[in-house]
Amino acid sequence: MPKKAVYNNESITSLKGADRVRKRPGVIFGSDGLEGCEHSFFEILSNSIDEAREGHGDRIEVIRFPDGSIQVEDFGRGIPLDYNSKEGRYNWELVYCELYAGGKYNNDTGENYEFSLGLNGLGACATQYASEYFDVTVFRDGQIFSLHFEKGEVAGELKKETTRFKRTGTIQKWKPDRDVFTEIVIPLESFKMIMKRQAVVNNGVTFILRDEESKETFSFCYPDGILGYVAELSGDAALTAPYSFDGVGKGRDRSDKPEYKVRSQISFSFNNEINVIEYYHNSSFLQHGGAPDKAVRNSFTAEIDRQIRLRDKYKNGESKITFQDIMDSLVLVTSSFSTQTSYENQTKKAINNKFIQEFMSDLIREKLEIWFIENKADADKVIEQLLINKRSRENAEKTRLNVKKKLMGSIDIGNRVKKFVDCRTKDNSERELYIVEGDSALGACKMGRDAEFQAIMPVRGKILNCLKSDYGVIFKSEIIIDLLKVLGCGVEIKSKHNRDLSSFDLDALRWSKIIICTDADVDGFQIRTLILAMLYRLTPTLIERGKVYIAESPLFEITYRDRKGERTHFAYDEREKAEILRMYPPDTCSIQRSKGLGENEPEMMWETTMNPVTRRLIEVLPEDPVKTDRVFDLLLGDNLQGRKSHIEKNGHLYLDQLDIG
Repeated sequence: MPKKAVYNNESITSLKGADRVRKRPGVIFGSDGLEGCEHSFFEILSNSIDEAREGHGDRIEVIRFPDGSIQVEDFGRGIPLDYNSKEGRYNWELVYCELYAGGKYNNDTGENYEFSLGLNGLGACATQYASEYFDVTVFRDGQIFSLHFEKGEVAGELKKETTRFKRTGTIQKWKPDRDVFTEIVIPLESFKMIMKRQAVVNNGVTFILRDEESKETFSFCYPDGILGYVAELSGDAALTAPYSFDGVGKGRDRSDKPEYKVRSQISFSFNNEINVIEYYHNSSFLQHGGAPDKAVRNSFTAEIDRQIRLRDKYKNGESKITFQDIMDSLVLVTSSFSTQTSYENQTKKAINNKFIQEFMSDLIREKLEIWFIENKADADKVIEQLLINKRSRENAEKTRLNVKKKLMGSIDIGNRVKKFVDCRTKDNSERELYIVEGDSALGACKMGRDAEFQAIMPVRGKILNCLKSDYGVIFKSEIIIDLLKVLGCGVEIKSKHNRDLSSFDLDALRWSKIIICTDADVDGFQIRTLILAMLYRLTPTLIERGKVYIAESPLFEITYRDRKGERTHFAYDEREKAEILRMYPPDTCSIQRSKGLGENEPEMMWETTMNPVTRRLIEVLPEDPVKTDRVFDLLLGDNLQGRKSHIEKNGHLYLDQLDIG
């Protein structure tokens, strides 16, 4: 047996120095993967942004190297690295080797930084600790300072050199350490996204990205800040022109907490086609929002509801509007700053300051009310659109619930769907569903199948054309509801205002194969096409995932007779018929056009259509989504002229010209 470890007073240890980050990077960066590596870059970039926002330099340059190393250069005041008599240590030790040390703790006084991305004194040190190497070059006080770190430890001493150049700023180059992060090569698109977002909320600062791998250079600058960004996002589909407002305030998160400053800007427009909402605080993109998100949701919903009531636009007994209805037509960006910030964690993806939420809520409601008063024509348009969103959502939800109710019930669907014949096995990976044409085919297929794993669902005549019918009509069709019950996976509707109708679950599908089996004649082809159209509109994922098949049925039954008896062959087209006839003398064969499925003997059904060894199945897959849409529209949609031209050009190919003599 392995020796048991002793757990005593000496068992408790603490991480020291660089190990505090290198052994637990997820605590600081949120992850030890690519996301954490990206955040380590953002920590260094943030310090340069803080300098630029305080008016020290208007340009930040980043270089991405093929091996994963990164360089960030700013033109600010330069990080003080020399001896700090107050602390009795060199500043470079405090900045790069000491967690919770920095120049941003007195931001309430405005001494160095009033509004700062970095508040915790972790970023520069943590990134240095997590690097294979880390080089620092600082220009300030007429000198060039340089430092070199390896694996979180300083290699050598601080070097100082007098220079004639008057420039100031900081250059930091480092390579994230693969011993710390599982992935260190940050994609070019991630750099572009991060730097574009920072250009948006730091108007007037130019961010330059040089990619040494592709030799491309990218520049990001938004002179109008978030207002220009909202205009860019809205494009030509805007219902209203971009509008922007801002405000400043002071307050507390709790009565016994210190007072702090808040500044916030909100830009928005309403749009018919796109919806985008982004939140930033102290320049950091808030992926999860927090306080700003709650402020926007509450204030927009309350004020727009009030405006609808003022205009008497609600119908009698109608429910109030929700933020989902507003969000469907809203492009909005907020950028807030505060001298004290309560982030959910070091990765800064959400903030939870109570006062920031209250301040932004009051600001938005006040300014939104003014916008509705000053822009009456646009406001009326917006309210009409938002009510359309609301009523579409409610209708979709009502339809979804009705469909769900119709599809719900016990698993024993055989008791709930008329004429459906189930199979014995409950293993969905083996079960096959044959959708057959009419009651006569039901009888032949039922007798010819393997009842262990093959089930039969008959359709009576031609089903509804789902491409030309709205959902209300579709979901009143008994045969379509029965088919959906048998499938068991629900429906999916891809539409802006009907997204709530989706209740599709591929894992709930009861079949490994859905096999459409119709007669090989014009009526059979049309029924097959209508079933495919239904699946394409209501459950397109079944087609995309290769769950739908077409069973080929033979066109000819060829019987050869000689002294030894009879031998039967089945031909699925003219070519196969000719090949079979070449095998025998002409006077020994009889050819018969195959009957409809309902007239076939069970043995023939099994051999030609249902036996997995001998049957022929065509897997239905959309080769090209655009082409698929076009073909369905041509065959079953509103393209009448296109259908007429198609028949004129290709109709002769489908005429019955078979010689069955």
